[in-house]
Amino acid sequence: MKTITGERSRVLTQAADQIADYIDLHPNAVVALGANDDCLLLYRALRQRLDEGRLDLSRVRFFGVTEFEGITPDDPNSSRRRLCEALLDKADPSGERSIFLDTDCTERYDGLIAEAGGLDLAILGIGQRGRIGFNEPGTPFDSQTHRQKLTKATKRELSIMFGGEERVPDFGLTMGIHTILGAKEILVIACGEDKADPVFRMLYARDDSFVPAAFLQLPLEVTVYADEEAAAKL
Repeated sequence: MKTITGERSRVLTQAADQIADYIDLHPNAVVALGANDDCLLLYRALRQRLDEGRLDLSRVRFFGVTEFEGITPDDPNSSRRRLCEALLDKADPSGERSIFLDTDCTERYDGLIAEAGGLDLAILGIGQRGRIGFNEPGTPFDSQTHRQKLTKATKRELSIMFGGEERVPDFGLTMGIHTILGAKEILVIACGEDKADPVFRMLYARDDSFVPAAFLQLPLEVTVYADEEAAAKL
């Protein structure tokens, strides 16, 4: 696991550079997209490159990492809408190369990924308790894409998005830990002081299910991009 820290705009630029270099070498890549706020910051940097003609994503296929159960695709808080507004309406305007989680495809999502050739690159955020995707503490290593009950801590973390904890859906749909770790390369984006503890635990906790992000210690090609606040405990 490689860790890159520094001022926020600089680490986001470095992360965008890594992705652009990867796509240059693998123009048909299959990419998993997390939809948390930190990931969206990175996608805006990628979108700027698209606008300037410095990045070509026209052959890349995309899979969403998460979605909220029971939410409509046009809901402002849906992962699908957040990803489209941040990047995909520019990178894949027809939507033909993008697949998103919903209740109809959750059980066959891993099969769809396999049919696409497997994940080449996964872009992730990290939750305040070391969550990746909606994989809560206790999620087993061999988990595949599944329906996940959201803990009170996660609902509290997401309450600002929804205007109150009671409005956060009870369940999410998420790529499993085994699904995510199947990616050839993984990038984790962490910004802000509330990510300092989960970043520390991701890097130094035991690789067990109590800290889901600690499983990222296992793959060889993982790069963590953390701004100065998120790296404060390192």
